[in-house]
Amino acid sequence: MSNGGGSTTGWVVGGCVAAVMMPVVMMVAVSGGGQADAEEQGGVGGGLKNGQVPAEYVPWVLKAGSMCDIIKPAVIAAQIEAESGWNPNAQSPVGAEGLSQFMPGTWKTWGRDDDGNGRISPYDPGDAIMAQGRYDCALAKQVQGYKDRGQASGDTLDLALAAYNAGPGAVRKYGGIPPYKETQDYVVRIKSLIAKYESVDDPPGKLPPGKQMAMPLAGNPPVTSPYGWRMHPTLGVRKLHTGTDFGVAAGTPVLAARDGVVTFAGWTNGYGNRVVISHGTIDGDQISTTYNHMLAGLNVKTGDHVKVGQRVGPVGSTGYSTGAHLHFEVMRNGTYVDPAPWLGL
Repeated sequence: MSNGGGSTTGWVVGGCVAAVMMPVVMMVAVSGGGQADAEEQGGVGGGLKNGQVPAEYVPWVLKAGSMCDIIKPAVIAAQIEAESGWNPNAQSPVGAEGLSQFMPGTWKTWGRDDDGNGRISPYDPGDAIMAQGRYDCALAKQVQGYKDRGQASGDTLDLALAAYNAGPGAVRKYGGIPPYKETQDYVVRIKSLIAKYESVDDPPGKLPPGKQMAMPLAGNPPVTSPYGWRMHPTLGVRKLHTGTDFGVAAGTPVLAARDGVVTFAGWTNGYGNRVVISHGTIDGDQISTTYNHMLAGLNVKTGDHVKVGQRVGPVGSTGYSTGAHLHFEVMRNGTYVDPAPWLGL
């Protein structure tokens, strides 16, 4: 994981963390039987975005990402990027090895000859990726058990990623993601990278009955700051809060509220990573929506036609923001209006 310098990577396996210089990326072909066709990259839910994962690793990532419901292929891919930068020969000073950066002791438990070449090696991509999937799923099951017994709370994937970084004991000790900056940054980074790898061929959405827009987040997200006048939390001045804030975890998929065309997708100083979608004329007015403070790894670009419910990017805290949330706006004829009536809140 990045430590902010760009050339340093944190190698994290089974709770061990060390800082090393990122080695030169070297790709090798995967040999062995049982590989799925690369065309399986596409697909709804649990698929991979075409062209993001090196082709020789696609079958293994898809297979490892099908072992349990929580750990999807995009999660596997995001972790590999963070752990080794897709370098199958990666090594760390503390002894972590291969694409998935297993420590020898952990490897003895999870490594198998998945590629059928007669050896069990963390340097064989098939063996490493499949072991990663088994380990991730075991952690997901373990932290779900903590939740079921009231020993921890939070999103199961977030807790599993935290356990991968800091160890499951730390998750249980603190009843959730441990208060370690390294671990918190790791969870945010993986959730951000998921959007890079996950297929965006979402099932077609639809407008809720009697409403003009769908919620820009799944479920019933809490409103943490409605539209209206308030004291700005970072600027310290009284000004109009031009949208509705929803407080959800970083990395949560942000969804288009209505069919439209992306007119902007990129960085602005105040809004951070921002997407603007034009919905054309509604009841004689030009209507647009905006989605703000997202993490890097937007799922759309300017000129894209999007459908209601389609992912546009991951929730973040970029720009003028004090914490992870979605700042959602509605513009009518270029003027910000209260999103609540449009969403039926």
